[in-house]
Amino acid sequence: MDAQGTWPEIRHHGGAGGVTGSCHQLMANSEHSLLVDCGLFQGEDAAEDSLAQLEVGFDISTVKALVITHVHIDHVGRLPYLLAAGYKRPILCSEPTAVLLPLVIEDALKIGFTRNVRLIEQFQAQLQMQLVPIPYGQWHSVVEDDALTMRVKLKRAGHILGSSYVEVVLNDTARGNKQRVVFSGDLGAPHTPLLPAPKSPYQADVLVLESTYGDRNHEGRQARGQALKTAIEQALTNRGTVIIPAFSIGRTQELLYELETIVHVASPKSGWRSLEVIVDSPLAARFTQVYRTLKPFWDAEAQRRLRSGRHPLSFENVYTVDDHATHEQTVRYLAESGRPAVVIAASGMCTGGRVVNYLKEMLGDPRHQVLFVGYQGAGTPGRDIQRYGPEGGWVELDGERIDIRAGITTISGYSAHAGQRDLLNFIKRMRRWPREVRLVHGDDHARHALKDAINAMARKAGRQVNVVLPSVYE
Repeated sequence: MDAQGTWPEIRHHGGAGGVTGSCHQLMANSEHSLLVDCGLFQGEDAAEDSLAQLEVGFDISTVKALVITHVHIDHVGRLPYLLAAGYKRPILCSEPTAVLLPLVIEDALKIGFTRNVRLIEQFQAQLQMQLVPIPYGQWHSVVEDDALTMRVKLKRAGHILGSSYVEVVLNDTARGNKQRVVFSGDLGAPHTPLLPAPKSPYQADVLVLESTYGDRNHEGRQARGQALKTAIEQALTNRGTVIIPAFSIGRTQELLYELETIVHVASPKSGWRSLEVIVDSPLAARFTQVYRTLKPFWDAEAQRRLRSGRHPLSFENVYTVDDHATHEQTVRYLAESGRPAVVIAASGMCTGGRVVNYLKEMLGDPRHQVLFVGYQGAGTPGRDIQRYGPEGGWVELDGERIDIRAGITTISGYSAHAGQRDLLNFIKRMRRWPREVRLVHGDDHARHALKDAINAMARKAGRQVNVVLPSVYE
């Protein structure tokens, strides 16, 4: 598929051999290509030279369109640098993603680019000019001439609101070559709150498949809900705080949905009815507000709740913390008062943000609980807490060594990523299986485990599938 000089060719500029920095270039020929995502490297995937990793170090002159699968920073974080490098062509995405993306990019600009309001406004104006929202399930033409047609279709990926996987049909009439390439983006697990589960495409010649959890399966929804309830009841008993590091978009809203479920069915006499659920992230609060405006894209279960008069993302127990002074007061109050609470704060891997202040104050106190509900990348403080916390170890936060005495719990069932079984089913449920599967967006162990599982499934089904573990294109 990617031998130099043969077309089409897929070049991976990130997300190959790691779980962040997703960026894949489909070369239809030497003059026409499609870029799928342009994400930021994080954790161990990040280069020592932080500026070098932000640069778009590949030729963008052939790129006719960029497709954004979803708005997580490891899929869109290099977008400001792509535009700064001179990219002026269409940015294709789903309709919900077009609403959410400007919020993500504004935050990314403030953190890593500039806080100059005028420059941010100019950048956002340029982004809006290039954004092309595409309804799910409709073909969109990227290239249309006598020698080549390239069309793109987005399907629901079930990862976060607006997430998509991408079907690309290439018809190279000059060479008599027609192929269908599918980029999975990040696929969601079945029964994710608010989101319909992804459905496999009818067919693919080549599948570029994520493998974040290619080496394991997740707990079911009932089991993870019970684990969440148990962890919080422990904090209620201890008069402590449950700290949940969570991404501002996707995970925060899913947690609110699940917490509303628990509170709704709780006995009036239980402590649940008075338990404070604190969303300490202005960005997460903004995303939650936007999620409410995108109700038409919620799944059938969430729609039924709305019709019954329930408000899954804005129930009575929820409080939001906006300004930094209130954040500092909240940290001190919860650390000293002994009032039980649940705090949802970014960042999801504890690499920065407000959650770090809670951890610095509370990790040393056994009354509190840290609850991980998402993937913790290697080299991140979140992974260190997850790994060393149960052994009574320590973690370094803001250059300070913090001993870990708080309870540490991990619930894998809340991952927004498909597990191994779900990834296999994505292939298995295609009417025509791909002849080639390229595993990306996973560490080496996960990719090798998923490769072995795909090969075993193909042998059992009597199918021929070439599973490739690509490296970053240089």
